[in-house]
Amino acid sequence: MLHSYTEDLLVMKNKMTILDLARKYMAALNAGDVAAARNCLHPDAEIWHNYDGLEQSVDQNMATLEFLLSKSKSLSYDIHRQDVIESGYLQRHTLHLVSNTGIEMQTEAIAIISVKNGKITRIEEFLDPSPFAPLRDL
Repeated sequence: MLHSYTEDLLVMKNKMTILDLARKYMAALNAGDVAAARNCLHPDAEIWHNYDGLEQSVDQNMATLEFLLSKSKSLSYDIHRQDVIESGYLQRHTLHLVSNTGIEMQTEAIAIISVKNGKITRIEEFLDPSPFAPLRDL
């Protein structure tokens, strides 16, 4: 049996790894780097959203990101909280977007992110997409 101090160090190392992945993924999204964002995801990852109850594939989710980037001057995630949980991490953030026509939009979100072997395997994101509805008409 491991000494509790050693167990604490192993847990801390695991938490730092998960949070490092979380920061890497958010940095890629904030930079608009679709390839780097995709690299954080397991190829078979599923992305679920509360507003439609559907699961997206990585390809579908990256297409959504590319759509948002094509319609915006800036897109950024303001991270309010990232906590390691048993399956990965929990994140609360604000998604900010300024459209190509200068319209400012934002929404608050909570995401439960599952991680396995250093890759994101599932995202369950809870948000209100209605502030971004004007993008469809741009």
